[in-house]
Amino acid sequence: MQQNLFANWQVPTDWHHITTLEMHTGGEPLRVITGGFPELQGKTILEKRQYCLNHFDDLRKALIFEPRGHADMYAALITEPERETSHFGVLFLHNEGYSTMCGHAIVALSKAAVEAKVIDVIEGDNALRIDSPAGLITSYIKVKNNKIIDIHFNNVPSFLALKQQQAAVFGLGNVTFDLAYGGAFYAYVDADTLDLDLSDTNSIAIIDMGKRIKEAVQSQFDIKHPFEDDLSFLYGVIFVSHQQALSQDVHSRNVCIFAEGELDRSPTGTGVSGRVAIHYEKGELLVDETIKIESILGSYFNVKVVETTQFGQYQAIIPQVSGMAYITGKSEFYIDPEDPLKEGFIFR
Repeated sequence: MQQNLFANWQVPTDWHHITTLEMHTGGEPLRVITGGFPELQGKTILEKRQYCLNHFDDLRKALIFEPRGHADMYAALITEPERETSHFGVLFLHNEGYSTMCGHAIVALSKAAVEAKVIDVIEGDNALRIDSPAGLITSYIKVKNNKIIDIHFNNVPSFLALKQQQAAVFGLGNVTFDLAYGGAFYAYVDADTLDLDLSDTNSIAIIDMGKRIKEAVQSQFDIKHPFEDDLSFLYGVIFVSHQQALSQDVHSRNVCIFAEGELDRSPTGTGVSGRVAIHYEKGELLVDETIKIESILGSYFNVKVVETTQFGQYQAIIPQVSGMAYITGKSEFYIDPEDPLKEGFIFR
């Protein structure tokens, strides 16, 4: 009886009510907004992204920041599609704002789309077309005996933008990096040359170093997307190690620090896309050659180059990324208009 004492609480009619589906891919959270978010105006996903920033950024903060979220929370806001042939559009929300593309979210949304019957499913491969800020993403969900056994997606054209550059980083001196795009721009740094421990017990030091390198690179280098100014920014830093992988069948380890010091628990879908673009450009990877990249937790994505293409001035590749996601629950959030902390707060 005691546990039911508070079950009769009723939400006041003037409070904002938002519902979500809670998921993770390789440990990286995804809060899928399922109701209560106002409709976004705009013909394209980038226009909707700008409209959300201008009009509803308070709701992003309320759902991502404490006390409803935390510094490493991530969310997906479903929108009307940009293309007639797409199933839906999506915006990606994090502690700093709005991402351009997110692989772990695509994997999670693909699983949720099947289980929520967003698409009609048959045995075998099922295609799902998602409009993202970076462009059209097509994912494929393989179903066997009514169970999802594989999820993979073909990412946007990915390319190596800058090779073996050096940035002067506070407290570290000159740090060598590759700049690559896999739906977002990342600076890729060899962790072993920095003697950086990529284990989960060293997360604070990894975040600190990642933030310092990101600040240095974005202040010292001009980062330009071939076509969209809204995509022309450094999203994060990815530390790579070939020596610290936990499993013998793993190619390497990725630890990504993005946005405002967020640490990706997964290997980062856009990050591994940029990785194979780098390896292909350097002659270290062939078309259709799959590599397995693990995260700080030991979770992994498989990734390969499926074709080559021209993207603006860049020789680019189309990466294919595979992983699996899991549902952890449903949430209901309320925003009391009189709460002085209704937009939330964050310490980093």
